This record gives sequence, C-alpha cells and structure tokens, in this order.
Amino acid sequence: MITKVYNKVVVGVISFLFPLSTFIFGSCADFFDQESEHVVFAENNHLDNATDSIYSVIGILNKLQAIGDRTVLLGEVRADLVDITKDANSDLRDMALFNIGDDNRYNKPTDYYAVINNCNYFIANADTAMKNNRNEYIFMKEYTAVKAIRAWTYLQLALNYGSVPFVTEPILSKLEAEKDYPRYDLQAICQYFIDDLMPLTDRWANEYPGYGNIRSLRDGASRLLFFPVNIVLGDLNLWLASVTGSQSTYREAAIRYYKYISQRNGDNSAYPIGLSLYMWMPGSTTWNSLRSYSSGSWRDETYGENTELITVIAGDSIRAEGNYSELRNYFYSREENDYRVSIIPSTGMFQLSESQQNCCLGTTGTTWFYAPEDLTEHMSGDLRLYECYTDGVRTDRLTSERIDVSYVEKQSFQNVHVYRRALVYLRLAEALNGAGFPRAAFSMLSTGLNNEIYRSDVYPYCSQSDSLWISQLDFPESRYGIVTAQEVATGRTTNGHNTVGLHTRGSGWTPLNEFYKLPEAPKPETEIEGEEPSEEDVIIQKDTPELTKKQQAFVDSLLLNENGLEMAFEGTRFYDIMRFAFRQSNPGQFLAEKVYARRGKENSTAMKGEIQKDLTDQRNWYLKWNGQIGF
Repeated sequence: MITKVYNKVVVGVISFLFPLSTFIFGSCADFFDQESEHVVFAENNHLDNATDSIYSVIGILNKLQAIGDRTVLLGEVRADLVDITKDANSDLRDMALFNIGDDNRYNKPTDYYAVINNCNYFIANADTAMKNNRNEYIFMKEYTAVKAIRAWTYLQLALNYGSVPFVTEPILSKLEAEKDYPRYDLQAICQYFIDDLMPLTDRWANEYPGYGNIRSLRDGASRLLFFPVNIVLGDLNLWLASVTGSQSTYREAAIRYYKYISQRNGDNSAYPIGLSLYMWMPGSTTWNSLRSYSSGSWRDETYGENTELITVIAGDSIRAEGNYSELRNYFYSREENDYRVSIIPSTGMFQLSESQQNCCLGTTGTTWFYAPEDLTEHMSGDLRLYECYTDGVRTDRLTSERIDVSYVEKQSFQNVHVYRRALVYLRLAEALNGAGFPRAAFSMLSTGLNNEIYRSDVYPYCSQSDSLWISQLDFPESRYGIVTAQEVATGRTTNGHNTVGLHTRGSGWTPLNEFYKLPEAPKPETEIEGEEPSEEDVIIQKDTPELTKKQQAFVDSLLLNENGLEMAFEGTRFYDIMRFAFRQSNPGQFLAEKVYARRGKENSTAMKGEIQKDLTDQRNWYLKWNGQIGF
C-alpha cells in the first residue's frame, strides 16, 4: 500500500461503508463491508485543510491498489494473446475459460465501489472554493484528480460487468445504503463522466497533486499515480463512439488524446512518440545482430518530459503490507514462485508476431529487404515480442527437475502499469480512423504524423472542412520531426527528429514495406496501354465515401494487430477486442473468433469446446456477481 499508517482510519476517507443499494428493485447489501470503521468526519464532513485533503487522496490511492492486478488479468487472461499453465490457480483458470463464479478472488465489485464511495465522499466535501493568500485554489488539483479516478473506476466496472448500480453521492448511513439506485450501462456511464469531466479541462486537466516520493516512486514520480483527465476523456469518448458509431464522438476522442500529447509538458509543448524501436542492424545477413533505439522505455518508472510511462497503480514491496501485486509471480519466473509461472504468451501471440513482414534497411537506408521466417528465439516477424519475452529451461537445485521458465519483462515490476505513451498514440490513431481520417491514422502507423504528412498524405484527399478540422491537431515539424531511413540506418538523427510510425517500433522500416500499404483508388488510365502516367498527368482525386469506408476497415484491422504487438501482456487486449467488436456488423462473432483463436486458428474449435461459453452472445462477455450485478 502507499502508506501503512493510514490503513485503519484515514482522515477524511470513508471507512464506514454501509451496503449500497443493489438495483432499482432491491438492496445491494453485500457491496460494502459492514464491519469497517466509522468515518472520522461524522459531525463535520468538510475537507477544508491541506492535511485532510492529502490524507484523503492517499486513502483513495490505497483503495485503488485492490483492483490493480485484476485490471491487467481481466484484460489479458480472457483474450487471445496469453494462455495459462498447469501451475495457475483455479481462479485464473476459470477466468481464462469465462467461468468466473461468485467466489472467484478476481470477482469482487466491492473493491471498485470502495474506490468510488471514497471518491464520492471527497467530491461532496472538498472545499473547492477555498484559496490561499496568493489567491490560488487550494484543493482543485486533488478534486480534479479524484474525479478522474472515479470516472476511470466506473469505466472498469462497466467494461467488466456491463450494467452496474450507479451512485455518485457518498453512502454514510444504513438508510442511504438501502435506497434504490439506477443501473447504468457502458453508454450511460461514458456520457455521464464526459459531462462530468469536461468543465475541468480548460483549467485543471494538466494540474496534478505533488506528493514527492512515495515508496518506489522517487524524484517526483508520484505524478504517475494519477489519471490524466484528457486521457480518461479520450477513453470515454472512444468507447462511446464505438458503441454509437458517432463520428463527432470519435472526433472528440481524438481531440482529447491530442490535448494530452500537446499539453503534457506545458502549453505548446511536445510529447513525440520518440525513437523507441527494435530493428535488425542495417545490412544484416547473419540475423543475430539487433539495434535498439530507446527514447523513453516502458521499463522506466521515473517521471520526465520524455518518459514513456504515464500512470501506475502503486504496489507494496512485500505481502505483509496488504496490497502486493502478484503479477510478477504470474508472468515472470523467479525464486518467489519457484520459477513456475501461471501465464505465458499464447500460440495466438506467436502467430501474430511471426506473421509480420519485417522490412530491413540496407546500410545506406536507400535499399531494403525482408527478414527470413523461422528464426529462433521469437525473432521472426515483429521484434517487440523478442524484446520483452524470453523462455528456456532451468534445473531445480534440490530435485534436479527440469523446469520450463518464462520471463515476460512487462510484468516484472512492483507497480501495476496502466497508461503509457504508445497506448495514447494508438488510441489517437483509432479515434482518427473512426472520425473519417484513415489516411492520418495509417500515417501514424507507417511514417509518423506531423503537419508535413498532413499536407502530402491527408489534405489532398479530403474536403476543405475536414482539412480544417484535422488541422487543429497541430503537429509542427519543429516539434515532431519525422525520422528518415538514412538516419536510422546510420544511427545519426538530425534536426531533432523524434517521430516514427508505430509499426516501425518492431517490424522494421514500415514506409518501405510493400506488404503494409493503404488501399487506394485505381490509377487513371493512360492513352498508351501499359504505360504508367507521369506525375504531371496525375490529378489527385478526393476519396469517395466508399473508398474511405474500405480504408477505415483496413486500418481498423491493422490497429487491432498493432495494439496486440505493442501492448501485449499489459492488460488491454480483451477490452481492445471488445471495443473493435462493437464496430462490426456482428460483434459477438468477431470477438468469439478472436478469443477462440488463442491456441491458433487451426485449434479454434477445440478452444471453443474448452471455454464452453458461447461468446457470440454478448452477455457472456461480462462477469456476474451474486445475482446483483452484471447482465
């Protein structure tokens, strides 16, 4: 936990949590622990001094720790990119098979509502009008941070349970607990919190509480404990758009992600994707020599202008402290788990990675060729799997038994990672594609995006009004310089170049990859049969609605793959498949085919039989609990 001293009674935090109302027709008496202590402010609930405010927020962060592990596990174990081993506990096994019962340790909506009720208490009682002697608001940073935490937590509830009791006032008495509360689904929750957070964006979206060093987070990295308002708003709008199909909502999602990127380091600042990639050395022929460029790694838990990590849920260093993350023991062979892991990359993950054509540069950056297939150590195709995963065999020192070991580096940390830079860019690309700009979204995957790319690859193909709209997502070349093939080949970047295509992060130099091209309209015919038209003869035609729709479907498929390649093992995969499924004509069939292919498409029927749940029925996507929550 973040600070042990506040475990029993935290000043200003709701510890006295009477049972919430269940649904409209009954009570939810089991949602909260009736044995917990009374709230400190029983007579005077106002949070009107800095000490109370800080302790209250730290108490909320403490409550978040209880849902950290399951945020990752529910997002990965139910999807297609990991599988479980014989050493996995029964709860993980049931999760993988969509057989999560009421007593499953990861099926505890009470933990989410503990966060929510603490947030509700803070929001209701913080004195947001109070100012200091410099006429500065004292509590607005905390107030905004708590509102973002509440919105994010409700979103997790809706994604996992589908339909949930909705309460925005603190529950402080048995009488309040026995009221009837409405049920909100994903769409209603997204719309409510979009409306709730938007008034805060102009002034407070980029302000965070500063709590110094907290446990393993040093040198100001406590900022990583908070959820940026614009990212949360981007997610809310992206989910809402995926459910409703609203182009304007996709556009609002894109604006929110862009606002975070462009304002993260101050007004008119930059937060470029950076030169973080794994690729073959230029001219490689022996296939054992890699070049790694690192500009902000997912391994780095410090905070700075160029760090990759954005948000974490803090974990304890030892079990006795109460909120110890087990992810390290599930994903990573170590002495603490006798080197026996519970979760490993699936056949589906290996197939996705190996299916990518890795485009290798020649030594000058003017020629290219493709890496061979069937390389060892997971080096075929995309190299991001190789970067974060190794496996092998070790001998037990006592029994001499040979043990299969597995090391997923992404889950080797004390803290649970929630948001990072590449995820924001991927979701920006997804929002732009849904907003009607597949060329811009594709550019983010291929070359990277800046104003120069707008002028060459986006504006000529869209209407003037669309060009005007997307121009507000301003990526000046001076702050977002596109890296060239020659710079990568020689290892020397110039002019502050700092932007590459997302696919280039693991699959080689994508702009030259002949297997990674956007569908285009047929080329105009020339007067001489078989002769290519000259550049002077070609008049760029605006994209037709039919071509745009075709491109959107194509880019959507690329984006889902890219989410898997970039974000594998980080807890987003099942939710990504769900969100992309909402955009299909048959959502259930789409999601089912993805999940059943966990052990390879050729084994889908067997996987379907093992899961024994018809995932084409959307009701089976969600958890249920005690007949009180879920569809």
